[in-house]
Amino acid sequence: MFMQASYRAILVIFTFLVMIAVPAVDGNASGKSNSSNGCNCHGSQASPYFTHNYPSDYTPGQTYSITIAVSSGGVSGTKGGFSATMNAGTFSNAGANTKIVSNSPTHSNSNARTWTFDWTAPSAGTGTISGGIAVNTVNGDGGTYGDGWSTTTVYIAEAASPNSPPSASNVAISPNPTAGVGVDLIAQYTYSDADGDPETGTEIRWHHNGSLEIGFDGSTSIPATATSIGDKWKFEVRPYDGTDYGTLVMSQEVTIVDEDSDGDGVYDSEDAFPTDPNEDTDSDEDGVGDNGDAFPTDATETSDQDSDGVGDNADEFPNDPNETTDSDGDGVGDNGDAFPNDATETTDTDGDGVGNNADAFPIDPDETTDTDGDGVGDNGDAFPNDATETVDTDADGVGDNADVFPTNASETVDTDGDGVGDNADEFPTNPTETKDTDADGVGDNADVFPTDANETADSDLDGVGDNGDKYPLDPSESADSDGDEVGDNADAFPMDATETLDSDSDGVGNNADVFPNNPNETVDSDYDGIGDNTDAFPTDATETLDSDSDGVGNNADVFPNNPNETADSDYDGVGDNADAFPDDSTETLDSDGDGRGDNEQAASEAAMQKNITIGVLVLVLSAIAIGVVLFMRGKDDTSLASASIKERGLQPTAVGVMSDMSSTTALETTPTVTNQWTDEVGNTWRSMSDGTTLWWNGSDWQQV
Repeated sequence: MFMQASYRAILVIFTFLVMIAVPAVDGNASGKSNSSNGCNCHGSQASPYFTHNYPSDYTPGQTYSITIAVSSGGVSGTKGGFSATMNAGTFSNAGANTKIVSNSPTHSNSNARTWTFDWTAPSAGTGTISGGIAVNTVNGDGGTYGDGWSTTTVYIAEAASPNSPPSASNVAISPNPTAGVGVDLIAQYTYSDADGDPETGTEIRWHHNGSLEIGFDGSTSIPATATSIGDKWKFEVRPYDGTDYGTLVMSQEVTIVDEDSDGDGVYDSEDAFPTDPNEDTDSDEDGVGDNGDAFPTDATETSDQDSDGVGDNADEFPNDPNETTDSDGDGVGDNGDAFPNDATETTDTDGDGVGNNADAFPIDPDETTDTDGDGVGDNGDAFPNDATETVDTDADGVGDNADVFPTNASETVDTDGDGVGDNADEFPTNPTETKDTDADGVGDNADVFPTDANETADSDLDGVGDNGDKYPLDPSESADSDGDEVGDNADAFPMDATETLDSDSDGVGNNADVFPNNPNETVDSDYDGIGDNTDAFPTDATETLDSDSDGVGNNADVFPNNPNETADSDYDGVGDNADAFPDDSTETLDSDGDGRGDNEQAASEAAMQKNITIGVLVLVLSAIAIGVVLFMRGKDDTSLASASIKERGLQPTAVGVMSDMSSTTALETTPTVTNQWTDEVGNTWRSMSDGTTLWWNGSDWQQV
């Protein structure tokens, strides 16, 4: 019985020591930042569904409260973790079970599946940004299998800048606070807009005695005709910039009052002339006050300027006291009119009985008529019916005024005014020409070639007539040998109709030259805009440069200035050629060539060193415990053996005990390995066929 109790005591102590010595298998229960693509801490036996509330677009500088939560599809239970990143903006205000490390939110423990934090959007002009989220659900069994991962990428566009509504200030009515009856009301306000947007469609509404007057909506004034004494008026304005309305602003109220505008002691409502202190009554309602009206009871008259007793309106001569009537309406009063009933006449100066208006010669009693109105009386006019003529000196039937040659009976007309009569002029309507020597229809003065009937003009003055000149307006050109519409002098290829220019003088015409202004290039085989002579890859449109001369173009070369490297498969900044682990961004070196990266091996060695220390401690403590038990058992066995010897008469021995223990051990079945794995810190584990779990402590396998 004592032996059994002793064994049990040893097993309990050993198991406790092993439990405190073996590290726990939790996948970074305190979080792992900047791991939005997940990690190898856990297996991926499930794909949990999770939600987040990142905005689809952001307002620059605005802070958003973000929640990430597992919804379904993951491993059962409540344990989990996450990691989030964003390439712009900042994280803050981590909630329960959450922390922020290196601007990356992650879990602070493994006891939750919902996490919250704040994200502040970057400044304006950043544009669309991106980030990642990784969510892990774990079963908490201490192993890496049976857990699950899910990841996603988030894209957030920059929202357009919001519009600032306009505002109205200095809202007032003029006049204020009262307005006399008969005075227009004027709405005044100042429009302003922080965005500089112009005013458009601003709402203005008038209130009359507490009610809206919709008939004046949008008007900036109320006419005096719409107001009455005692009325109260105000207006409201709501500014508009074409996008947003500003705040509605109400003006002060103005009261319409009766007043004496001209100070003549008569209220405006009773004063026929409220702005004229000299008048207040208009008895005949002719618009002229009684004080200033010469005929206050006669609406047809107000003034008698010549004081002849006849009002100016009825007096045909209001400024002439000697005249009042003009019977024939000729503007001359009857008293002074020699022909008072003949509106066409008033005077007969020469006394010939014909009034001066009808008498063509009012002071010549010998003439009264000038039929043609040329100033010469019919009696003395050789052409009495022709106002343009009175004399014919050369008697050719053409008056001297119309006869260009009044003393030459053979000529009368010079149509072009060149001094040569039409009868002798070959160009009677052209003042610049009189002769055509070569009879080509062009006068000698205008004909550049007056003796050549085939040519008349040389527009460009190059000595070649226009008819024979291919370029009659270009003095530098006259021929186009190849018919390409470019003159031979300007044509770099005068015998080639397909080319005219060679801008870079490389001997290849611009039409055929892909680089017409570059003498070093003419061809671009891959159409990438870089000439074949300069292009390191003349048949590859995607590449032009190879800075490190490694045969891989700069566009495809991750290390364009390093001839030893071209690719970085794991994006860790170390080229694949130099990277011992080109597909693992966490490792680059394997100094000892054992197939394990230096980073992983360093962590494993640290853990192993720790485990060895703990193992030594366990062995020491175990040895002490076993020694105590053996000491106690030996003491007990000695007493029992002595009693038996005494009883049987035998010598004491320990062989029988050892034989029994060896026999029992030999009957046990040796378990086999069913699974082996390595956790994130480098500890190696085995699952055995008998259901036990073994841990490699650095020197041997120990059961957990």
